[in-house]
Amino acid sequence: MEFATINLSTPLQLTIDLTEDQFFELCQNNRDLKFERTASGVLTIMPPTGGETSNRNMELSYQLQAWSR
Repeated sequence: MEFATINLSTPLQLTIDLTEDQFFELCQNNRDLKFERTASGVLTIMPPTGGETSNRNMELSYQLQAWSR
């Protein structure tokens, strides 16, 4: 899994309290990003997976289909 890193000269602290509806709207308005929220409310934003992941998923699907025959 790849993560994007942003180097900052000073620490950046964000506190965001989102309702379930606000979190859903955030996800809908930013479909190119992947969001996860923990039970404690920590928000994780991940970059899009890209073509390499799509190719691996397609290969895995092919192998599962071939195995099931």
